[in-house]
Amino acid sequence: MDLQVLAVSDNKKIQNSIIKKIKELINYKNLEPGDKLPSERMLSDRFNVSRSNVRFAIQKLEFFGLLKSIPQSGTFVANIGVIAMNGMINDILSLDQPDFKSLVETRILFELKTVKLAAIRRTDEDLKHMKETLDAYSEKIMNKENAVQEDLLFHLAIAKASGNSTMNTFMLAITPEIITNFEKYHVCDKNQAFLAIKEHAEIYEAIKNQDTMLAKKKMKIHFKMLYQYCYNI
Repeated sequence: MDLQVLAVSDNKKIQNSIIKKIKELINYKNLEPGDKLPSERMLSDRFNVSRSNVRFAIQKLEFFGLLKSIPQSGTFVANIGVIAMNGMINDILSLDQPDFKSLVETRILFELKTVKLAAIRRTDEDLKHMKETLDAYSEKIMNKENAVQEDLLFHLAIAKASGNSTMNTFMLAITPEIITNFEKYHVCDKNQAFLAIKEHAEIYEAIKNQDTMLAKKKMKIHFKMLYQYCYNI
């Protein structure tokens, strides 16, 4: 097994162990919503782990809304009940790394919704940003360069244009994993990449014209090859 993969796996085990210990600390000290956790340094010493692993564990719990960090003040227990918190932490600890198929399925379902919202809510500034990412992608493809990141930036621009901060945050969260998998599986060949220029442009025009049904239709067409590829690997 690749040493980098082993390192990531080991870090995940350490961070999950820290999350479990934070849960036990909250229960042992009967911490309530709004109560402050010990500092990263104190938790690092208490759990005998590095501060970076403590920080990543806290960030993970923040992502799921269980903790809240306030600059210059510290980290606090979120405003949810102990029963819900314990249940959610147990679920977080049992989470597996998403496989490529589930990532693709989630992304497709998600983006079919965001593209419709983007068509309704897009601003002139959103359109400008979208066009910039579209042009950057086209330029990379025409120069026969890898354009996975530019591709995802176009889709991130659509998520931003949806006007839904939760959807935008979710898209940002899964983008690094999408980039890694696209590069790992060499998803887009040259012919598909050139075709994607046209598909991106059609999606952009539908959003620009605020045609929600056409925007969704064009996005479905755009994802057809990805969906088929995903189930053939």
